[in-house]
Amino acid sequence: MSDPRWHIPLRGAAAAALGLVIIVVPVVAQSASPAVQPVDGSPAVQPVDGSVTLYTSVTEDTVDAVLASLADVHPDLQVEVFRAPTGELDARIASERRIGGLAADVLWMTDPLSIGQYQADGLLAPLEDEVIEAVPGDFRAETFVGTRLLNLVLVAGSEVDPQPSSWADLADPAYAGRVAIPDPAFAGSAFAALGYLGTAEGFGMDFYARLKDNGVVIVPSPVDVLTGVAEGNYDVGITLDKLARDVIAKGSPVELVWPEEGAIAVYSPSAVVAESEDLAAAHALQAFLVSPEGQGAIASTGWQPVRADVPWPLDGAVVSPDWPTLYDSAARLLEEYGTIFGD
Repeated sequence: MSDPRWHIPLRGAAAAALGLVIIVVPVVAQSASPAVQPVDGSPAVQPVDGSVTLYTSVTEDTVDAVLASLADVHPDLQVEVFRAPTGELDARIASERRIGGLAADVLWMTDPLSIGQYQADGLLAPLEDEVIEAVPGDFRAETFVGTRLLNLVLVAGSEVDPQPSSWADLADPAYAGRVAIPDPAFAGSAFAALGYLGTAEGFGMDFYARLKDNGVVIVPSPVDVLTGVAEGNYDVGITLDKLARDVIAKGSPVELVWPEEGAIAVYSPSAVVAESEDLAAAHALQAFLVSPEGQGAIASTGWQPVRADVPWPLDGAVVSPDWPTLYDSAARLLEEYGTIFGD
């Protein structure tokens, strides 16, 4: 199964991908590193040495926080990082596979669909038991595991009256021509909104037809939605809660609205490449991402951890698309979406 979102010409993507900058995270070697006791009281972690290459679309501050914490647990593990948007990473991976093999040992992506194609292709190693035990079943598959939750919520201008309260309000005539949503063919998180709202009871593709009739505006990404609402170009839209919280903290004139049905949760997966030359080190990095220490580092940068035993100050109901079903229905949903919006 291939990811239908990337059957769109990526102008210059391959060239851009091949020009990615390597961020080398040096680690000072230490002899006979002692085992590290996890913060949750589970058995001590034996430090692993080696060198791995991480391909990721995750934000730089989150990657940096995780690797800084990783050095406390695995001081002899060196990580080289290629970071780029999902489409560019996808192009790089495709190029490397054509010319002889994937250079990455670990993938850390934004959404399940961005990695599901690699599971279907047999590119990924099975999860180890400690990883399976750490993460709820809703946030993992056979070969990849969630590391954080990206929650899609509503955002509205501070002066907008009435304020929205549910996903259904996006089609309210009160906001006619003043609603912005991110393009599901461009952003993985935006596809999650289509995957849930396009199939959920009471919504479905008829809901998108109502959005079209109500004059909804399609913009590339959740960031563009947030910017447009903050600038007063739109009244209401769909964005990520972390993005909204960040701009609100800086004084932006927007309100974060947690929909009464629940935010749409997207889990950000990691996977080990089956042909990694250092599987032990690659599995150690993946296990760290879902360890209490790794999850704490992720949470410190504003993303919700997937582990319930890691402190998280915010609380709100979440709903999720049926990801396994979406692997097979993604193309159909995008085709129906394109028919509605005339693409």
